[in-house]
Amino acid sequence: MKLKVASYNIHKAVGLDRQRDPDRIMTILREIDADVIALQEADRRFGLREAVIPRATLDDHSPWRAVEPGHYDRARTGASMGWHGNALLVRREIEVAEACAVPLPTIEPRGAVCATLRMGGALVRVVGMHLDLSGLRRRQQVETVCGHVAGHAEPGHVVMMGDLNEWSPSGGALGAFAAPLKVLAPGRSFPSRRPVAQLDRIVVSDGLRVEGLGVHHSPLAAVGSDHLPVWAELVLP
Repeated sequence: MKLKVASYNIHKAVGLDRQRDPDRIMTILREIDADVIALQEADRRFGLREAVIPRATLDDHSPWRAVEPGHYDRARTGASMGWHGNALLVRREIEVAEACAVPLPTIEPRGAVCATLRMGGALVRVVGMHLDLSGLRRRQQVETVCGHVAGHAEPGHVVMMGDLNEWSPSGGALGAFAAPLKVLAPGRSFPSRRPVAQLDRIVVSDGLRVEGLGVHHSPLAAVGSDHLPVWAELVLP
């Protein structure tokens, strides 16, 4: 069984042309055509923090649905699509067994979302996250997310992905992902116009075979956000 996953910091749908264009983001997501997509900066920053992609656009004109992470404070998050700007989109035919928000230790507002997907007889836990600018906080946040995933009683495969804000190619907070997790390097994804850094990463458990991975380059992706999307094609045993 194959599963294509992708991660994309959509910069609140504001492109390099300074235009907020949710339809452009949706077109880029269709170009990638992944089964599960982790979005970062998917909500507006102020006020009710509404989702920048209208629910009607997602529900009526896409093959995905947004995972409901079970907010800790519905009144504060308002019309958010996820948790602190993190959202998971899942292809409609995939069963979501459970989902939750994962609070992260931080000074600035950060969080992660976790969903358990049932695919045939296998469980796949997917985490979308956007980590801190501080190196110390990033490591603490990785440890928190790994602890959350390890705390599930029912075993399953693991996919973690997002904007990790880690400039080191192999050190820093990446060292907190302990075996049996493998940190993948799809390629340079930031800044989108002329990428020099691998800030966007995908982390998988060793039971998943990686069939392909990369950075999505297209004319729209080059201007749609300050990050490029990353993706990986996985094979479930």
